[in-house]
Amino acid sequence: MRTICRTKLFAVPAVALAMTMLSVVPSFGQNYPPQGYPQGQAQGYPQGQPQGYPQAGPALPPPAQLDQLVSRIALYPDPLLAQVLAASTFGDQIPAAAAWADQHHYLNGPALAGAINNDHLNFDPGVQALLPFPSVLEMMNADMYWTSQIGNAFLVSQQAVMDSVQRMRQSSMRYGYLRTNPQVIVGGGPYITIMPANPEFITVPYYDPGVVFFPPRPGFVIGGAINFGYGVTIGGFFRPWGWGLNRWDWGAHRLYVNDGIWGRTWVNRSTYVHPYGGVTRYNAAPPPERHEMIYRSPQERDVPHSYGGGRGREEHE
Repeated sequence: MRTICRTKLFAVPAVALAMTMLSVVPSFGQNYPPQGYPQGQAQGYPQGQPQGYPQAGPALPPPAQLDQLVSRIALYPDPLLAQVLAASTFGDQIPAAAAWADQHHYLNGPALAGAINNDHLNFDPGVQALLPFPSVLEMMNADMYWTSQIGNAFLVSQQAVMDSVQRMRQSSMRYGYLRTNPQVIVGGGPYITIMPANPEFITVPYYDPGVVFFPPRPGFVIGGAINFGYGVTIGGFFRPWGWGLNRWDWGAHRLYVNDGIWGRTWVNRSTYVHPYGGVTRYNAAPPPERHEMIYRSPQERDVPHSYGGGRGREEHE
């Protein structure tokens, strides 16, 4: 085994610096007044925490703060959004998973699926599902405060998080940013869906949350605000981790992962085991590596990433 480690760099775009306030999300239980969020939210979505939302666990943030939490992933294609939210409920496993994905970023397809199986990883399958997406795991690991907050919110109330996603998508569509393109098909109606044009190619959008949910300034080119140009080919090799078998029932407020209703909540989080028929679960430490571990080079990281998570020359087909 040969381990090659190169220096990791984080390139922060200038626009991200301007959006510092958007990256500061109050912790659960605090009651800060909402600031800077689009007015005139879509009709039919709760503007306050309605009766019937689960109350066990940390208190949910007010809707505007919850919108702030979900903004960086609200425009992810539905299958990727499902996997990110499921994985976020295992926040303690994200750092190790991000490191593994970084070390094995040069693998794809059956080679990557084989490495995941052969390494006997003790991450939950919901976390393993994101290993083909090193940039997404890097985004989550770089801001564990955000990851824990969004994970807690999803554990406490899937319904509230789903409503928040729809509010943000409504805003982005209203202002002309979110629309169908060669990579994704955007469905309207009472609930906005974002589906990959090619079900086996999952794009990772690159966008600035401080732009795409607000009215465009004069002269701004709306068409370039969301970049869906990078992604990962997900074939049958990754079916055991639920890819191709995930869907949202937005009206009923249900998420299906691997064709089963995702039922992990704050109350049952220590005992709930979601069914993944083709994945073996390991509790012991993984065995020694059987293949090279090669960290991404600075050149592979030289395209700044936004809170949307997409990165150039990082993902693979």
